[in-house]
Amino acid sequence: MAFIADIVTQLRRLESALNEALLRLQQAQDTEALHDLRVCLRRIRSLLRPLRGCPGATRLDRAAAELGKLTTPLRDLEVLIIELAHHRLDWQANVRQSDFQARCRQLLANPLLISFPSLLHAWPHRFRRIAQRLAKHRVNRRLQRQQRQLRRALADTGYDRHRLRLLVKRLRYAAEAYPQRLPLSPAAMAGLKAVQNALGDWHDREVWCLQAEHQEDLWPLLPRWQAEQHQALARADVLLVALSPALVAKTGGASRS
Repeated sequence: MAFIADIVTQLRRLESALNEALLRLQQAQDTEALHDLRVCLRRIRSLLRPLRGCPGATRLDRAAAELGKLTTPLRDLEVLIIELAHHRLDWQANVRQSDFQARCRQLLANPLLISFPSLLHAWPHRFRRIAQRLAKHRVNRRLQRQQRQLRRALADTGYDRHRLRLLVKRLRYAAEAYPQRLPLSPAAMAGLKAVQNALGDWHDREVWCLQAEHQEDLWPLLPRWQAEQHQALARADVLLVALSPALVAKTGGASRS
């Protein structure tokens, strides 16, 4: 039962990290708490997504996905505040910091966020009763599907970069969650991380540029953001070219045991 035990161990570790991030989120000055909370949710989903259909897994995965959606605008605002402070636009940063803190309090009072730790804690008890062979088969099939989706997207030069960023992120976290079932080479893992970072930089600046269209106090940084957006996308495109052969390189294949 090593396969199931490993998943439960990972979930327990993520449960602890998530609870810690929630406690830190109550401290308004901790600028990494929300980011760490979102990373925990992504890693939880990486473990659960291949297991959807198993008792309780789909419900927990959907709850984590909904929390991810709820926290995305808040994280976008936090990253913008950090960017404004970096450029010494203190007035713009402080105005948004007050809004950020108010929205954090709303998030912490959200019923889904309050109930999620209990759902996460209870689920492994149900999971242990799942037939090991059924769970392995489901995980193997869905992990391979994720890899095929990304390969097809990389082969399409016109593929939407927002969607591509999500596929890259999903495969990277899936490979970290199931290294024995989705064994990627070190070059492939490094390539996924580099592409995720480059597309993340591009996405952040696109969001900021869109906001600057309606918020005049952001105009001083608009030319810089536009230039950085183009640079980040160009960097991502170069990295994407290198990622394709790294993903198809032989790594021994997914375990069938």
